[in-house]
Amino acid sequence: MTEPANKTKVVIFTNSFKITGSISNFSDTRLTDYVTEPKPFIAVTNAVIEDHSGHHITKTSFISVQKNMVEIIYPAD
Repeated sequence: MTEPANKTKVVIFTNSFKITGSISNFSDTRLTDYVTEPKPFIAVTNAVIEDHSGHHITKTSFISVQKNMVEIIYPAD
């Protein structure tokens, strides 16, 4: 049986963008564990995408972020 997923609010910086949204992870999983899983993408829901100067680009219910593009990721709280 699969454990229900929790939503963790995160901030992700890539070379070009700041992405704020939520990821789904299991309650006993740290953000570091989630990021180091062998999956090539991070699924982000309720995402707000801005450039580095804070200019709003778009808002979307889902975006898939390629892990090798992530420079910084941290919990938003």
